[in-house]
Amino acid sequence: MSYADLAAYSRLLRGAHETAVTGDACPDGPRRLIGASWRRSLDAGIDPATGAAPLAFSAAGLADARASHPLRPLVPLFVETLGRMAGEAAHIVVITDREGRVLWREGDRGTMRRADRVGLADGHAWAEDRMGTNGIGTALAMLRPVHVYSEEHLVHVLHVWSCSAAPIVDPDSGEVLGCLDVSGTASSLHPATVALVGATARLAEAQLTLRMHEHDEQLRRRYESLRSRPGILLSPTGRVLAGDPGGIAGERVPLPAPGGRMLLRDGRVAVLEPFADGYLLRSAPSAAPPTLRLALLGDGPPAAVLGERRLPLSLRHAEILALLALHPRGLSAEQLSFHLYGDDGNPVTIRAEIHRLRTQLRGTIGAKPYRLTSPLEADFLQVRRLLAAGEPASLARAYPGPLLPRSESPEIRRERDELEVQVRTCLLLRGSPDDLWTYAQTSSGRADVQVLERIAASLPSTDHRAAAAQARLFAG
Repeated sequence: MSYADLAAYSRLLRGAHETAVTGDACPDGPRRLIGASWRRSLDAGIDPATGAAPLAFSAAGLADARASHPLRPLVPLFVETLGRMAGEAAHIVVITDREGRVLWREGDRGTMRRADRVGLADGHAWAEDRMGTNGIGTALAMLRPVHVYSEEHLVHVLHVWSCSAAPIVDPDSGEVLGCLDVSGTASSLHPATVALVGATARLAEAQLTLRMHEHDEQLRRRYESLRSRPGILLSPTGRVLAGDPGGIAGERVPLPAPGGRMLLRDGRVAVLEPFADGYLLRSAPSAAPPTLRLALLGDGPPAAVLGERRLPLSLRHAEILALLALHPRGLSAEQLSFHLYGDDGNPVTIRAEIHRLRTQLRGTIGAKPYRLTSPLEADFLQVRRLLAAGEPASLARAYPGPLLPRSESPEIRRERDELEVQVRTCLLLRGSPDDLWTYAQTSSGRADVQVLERIAASLPSTDHRAAAAQARLFAG
């Protein structure tokens, strides 16, 4: 806490809370982490007068979620480590999934009855966009241990509560599995509890790592028992376990559907086959992998063509593919995040987008670092080649407009501006009136005074293109 006197901090928070809810500026407010969480929660439409967290699971749905969740074997560890302390201090221990939905709860019975009234109970959702600033939701949003004290909660009914929470990350996939939380009344839960909760979350991750290694070893033994080993052994999540001494596949491969093909680093095509509860990646008969074609120039919606499939792209997916095309050696999640968002980027967001993109474009994006693994054709890279070759006629036909004109990515804006300047300069210096007229149909060239003047001066006055250029100049 920034204030030794919690009563004074509570008074400050009450004033800051009122101004945050009304949208007014506050000269002094909560610590930065909480202020940012308030803004996210309000932007998500959270009403501070909300009475309780919403129910996310039916009884049957909760039972299914518990049975299949990777943290289920670790519940006894959480209860043993934190349960006795929680019971003696009148606290409760809560375990959620990655969406902040409560799967298990243990602790003081009286406190659990109070928690029932605000939905801090099995099956209820505590993500920030469901219940505002709180230990569970904010720890999941920030991917770090968090203590939320009393009036730091956005929702009024939670002001009598404090909570310490920490996310739990899967050591295999790197994805968040869920959140561990200890909650109690504001006066009884010391802020230092967050250190204990964080240490318990790390202990859980260590247990998951041990289980992962034990499972890996079992898979390796089965693999080594084969008379011949014509393939690379993969874990269920695509980690390379054996059969790849040259490192051709890297540390992890994106998993196509069983029977699906992928391109290895040495240019060989491989096919995925189930093996025990993992996979074997075997060399496939020689066949050219499908070419990935990107159409990212101009005002039309961006699209990708993979083989015979044409796939519309969201702006974010188009930006990621453009950056990977510009960096053929690959980019980490942190580098992609910086190129897309600058210093405000979050690598976790990028990993989620890459996961969706790899599902859509199976076998085209490698990992660690993220990179394109299929043969690539991109309209903006073709424009680069035509600029280098000095072919204005082909250049004019190949350039329908700027690269992803709606993108605010710093890296793509630089590439877009550089391409635009080079195309315009090349056509003004070396292009024919036909080439200039083609460029004048793009969003950039339509009102370009110098281009229009050159067209009007170069073509006979009877030519409709000269008349159109004059009309645009007059209108401008």
